[in-house]
Amino acid sequence: MNAPGLLPTVAEPWWKFPYVWMVIAGPAIVVVAGFTTLWIAIRTPDPVVAEDYYRQGVEINKTLADKKLMPAQSGRNHAATPSDDVPLPKH
Repeated sequence: MNAPGLLPTVAEPWWKFPYVWMVIAGPAIVVVAGFTTLWIAIRTPDPVVAEDYYRQGVEINKTLADKKLMPAQSGRNHAATPSDDVPLPKH
């Protein structure tokens, strides 16, 4: 027997419950996004930056190594400058 004031429940199909669609929507969106990402990756491959990237990297490292010595070289050049050639400080 039903309690007073309650309506009898009717079994509805699963697709009529909105919470089921909320649960299904998350993984479905992830699958669609994955295939979209795959399609973009296949359609537009990454280009090679430079064929001789290793040689360019070695040259950059040599340039940076030379710049590390610049303070020492300027200090050495300053110490070797005669005092007559040093400009007077401005007041």
